[in-house]
Amino acid sequence: MSSTIASSLLRRTLRLSRSSSLFCRYRQPQFYSSLASSRSSSSPLIRRAIPQSLRKPPSLLSFRFASSKVSADENLKRILDSEIDCVLQSDTHGQEVELPDGFPFEIIDNPGDQTVVLKREFAGENIQVTVFMNFDSEGDLGENDEDGAEDDNNESSFQPIISLVVSIEKGEGPILEFSCNLNADGLEIESMAMKKHDAPDDQGAYQGPEFSDLDENLQKALHKYLEVRGIKGSLFDFLHEYMMNKDEKEYLAWLKNLKEFVGK
Repeated sequence: MSSTIASSLLRRTLRLSRSSSLFCRYRQPQFYSSLASSRSSSSPLIRRAIPQSLRKPPSLLSFRFASSKVSADENLKRILDSEIDCVLQSDTHGQEVELPDGFPFEIIDNPGDQTVVLKREFAGENIQVTVFMNFDSEGDLGENDEDGAEDDNNESSFQPIISLVVSIEKGEGPILEFSCNLNADGLEIESMAMKKHDAPDDQGAYQGPEFSDLDENLQKALHKYLEVRGIKGSLFDFLHEYMMNKDEKEYLAWLKNLKEFVGK
């Protein structure tokens, strides 16, 4: 019997010892216990402070965001379709611009480019004219209008300026370059420079005086120099129509590319 009692006492001691070790192993510090208690007591307030949408299950939030994306994409595609139809139904769509009689230049017009290049040879010279339309040049015409004309009057008088960069080469020698503006009133030379053939972008090279500071006779002679090479004010009507036509084509292609991208 004494053996049975001893065995019983031993098992009880072992159980107490194991319980004590487990309690010590998993007992949390008082700080964490109080923090947990605080969280538990304030959890209704926290739940009320959190927006209802953020307490939704992740799957519902994902579905909502996906639906918003689809809705926004579909709306954008509808607007793009409407704008494309508007361009296709315009009176000028599909019209080709006829070359004027005696037009001496070859036109290089690459789809996707903002500029058009005119090329020709003249008495051993290689002439290249880079053409681009500046739609913002006259955008502020109405801001300084002293007579207070209406906006629609300003728009009717608006004419974009055509900018030209004219490069004239003679073999491997230097390049004579003009920067010009072309409008309904004629050709205006903004600046000119002599550039090295092997370093045309050398910013340290002497550029010469401002064109407007040159002697008046010299200015007239340089205008005549360009005129005999085909760069003159009479180009405006053709280039204006051609660049407006190109702008419409590029805009239509841009709309279609954007629609294709959104639809992927």
